[in-house]
This record gives sequence, structure tokens and C-alpha cells, in this order.
Amino acid sequence: MISGILTAYKEPRTVGVAIKALLEQDWPEAYEILVVCPDEETARVVQIFTECYPQVKRLVDQGQGKPAALNLALSQIQGRICVFTDGDVVIREGAISALLAPFDNSQCGAVTGRPVSANSRSSMLDYWSHLLTDAGAHYIRTRRAQQQQYLDCSGYLYAARSELLSSLPLETLADDAFISQLIWQQGYSIDYAPKARVAVRYPTTYRDWLLQKVRSSAGAAQTPQPLRADNKKYVRPPEHMRSLKREALAGFRSSLAYPQTNYELWWTWCLFLARIHLWLCVWAELHLKHRSYQDIWQRVETTK
Repeated sequence: MISGILTAYKEPRTVGVAIKALLEQDWPEAYEILVVCPDEETARVVQIFTECYPQVKRLVDQGQGKPAALNLALSQIQGRICVFTDGDVVIREGAISALLAPFDNSQCGAVTGRPVSANSRSSMLDYWSHLLTDAGAHYIRTRRAQQQQYLDCSGYLYAARSELLSSLPLETLADDAFISQLIWQQGYSIDYAPKARVAVRYPTTYRDWLLQKVRSSAGAAQTPQPLRADNKKYVRPPEHMRSLKREALAGFRSSLAYPQTNYELWWTWCLFLARIHLWLCVWAELHLKHRSYQDIWQRVETTK
């Protein structure tokens, strides 16, 4: 069996579309979809699917954040592989079969899908979403996968072997990065499935853009605590895919080759400045303010 975990919070307008897209996938074997949501408005939409599809089950969490919701789901899964996604994204046709194919390799511990922007390309923030997913994440993941280097999975769509998973600390900012580190440290590879596409709506205001990126970038710096020295479970040291230096070295040229108009070229240079601002904010959050998960994790409304 394959277990799908879909987390949602106050997303009644999008969760039905997200579940429907999962049900329409070509699953290679029996599957279950566990939908975790604390609010009743989202639950009412989920209930429609639980009454019609035995594969869909709703789990009620206590609204303590996404790590707690994932821990609840992980305690209930039955599948040998776990697929993670969100209630405000739409998985494209054929994504699940593409995402699961690399697990034929016994050394593959996790696979990340490919986010694509559902925004238009007509404004600066919308254009940024396309550049960062195409010339940014897609380009970098493709190159690192070819070189068998460490990859951060995308929280919008990824999968991992269930036996390698464990509970997340409640202070976890980015579950995708934390689980990626957990898999990597146990000696397994992380693969990239570019045909496993998932449509994502990205922030349309600079405030929301910064909130989202600070959360994910700061979360990428968190790593699982290693076990005792005599325990051989973890065989690799932590790795990191994101930093200002790595972005500058890996993404500068591809970013400048991406614009199609003079407006987009100007917006690209603006993005370079915004990324510097972002990493300064991340440094301040981690090293000056020492803010808690609850303070850093804030809901981004313009993506809903």
C-alpha cells in the first residue's frame, strides 16, 4: 500500500480540488489518503470525499501546527511509501506514478516532485514565482540529482520510505527539509522526478513572499539530532542545499538567461536584491532574535 498525507488548514476553497487530483492519479497499487485538518470549514469539504471514497480518511489534529499534524498522520499510515502534499496545490496528471518510479532502486529513500507556478507572468511577484521554480529549483535539483548530491524535497509534493521516517520536533519550520535530512543521514539517496508536477499558487505581495521564504529558508537550516555515537543509523553528516552563496554560484547565470522582456530583466535584478534581503532576515531570525516556531510560522493568505 501507498499512504498519502495531505495537510490543510482553513482551505475549504482548495482542498476539494487537491483531493480530487489525488484520486484521479494512476496509483500503481492500493492506496490511502489521510487528510489532516483541524478546522470544521475544511472538514466539511473533506467529509464529502470520505463518504464517497473509502480511500480517503480524515484525521483531526489539535491545531498545534503542521509538525504535530504530520506526526498524527505518521502514527496512522499503513503504506510502505508515504506521499506528502498540501491542501492548496493541484497535482498534475501522471505525477504520482512518476514520483514513485525511482523507488524501484532500493537505495532511493525519498523523491521530490517538481513545483510549477500557477501564477500569471504579468507582474513582478508572479514573474519571480516562475523564475524561482524554473531557473531556480528545477535547474538546481536537476543538476544535483545528476551528480547524486543532496536534495531538499519540495513540501508541495514528495515521497519517502515509511520505515525511514520518525516523529518531527514541534519546532520544525520546514518538514520537507527536515525529512530530507533525515533520509540523507541514514545513507539513502534522494531523487528528483521532474515529471511529477504540482501546480502551486505563490504569494502576490512582497510581505507574504518574505514571510514564506524566511520560513522555508530558515527551516532548511534545521537538521535532525544525530543518535548516539555507537548507533550506526546515521551514516552521513548533514548537508544543505540553500544559502546565499550557493544561490549566487548556481543560479546567477541561469536567472539572467530566463527573462524574455526588458521588464522581466529588471524584475530579475530586483529579485537578486530581494534574495539578499531574505537571507539577512533569515540570519536575524536564527542568530539575533532566536524566535520560536510559532513566531516565525505565519499563514500566507495570498496563496489560498
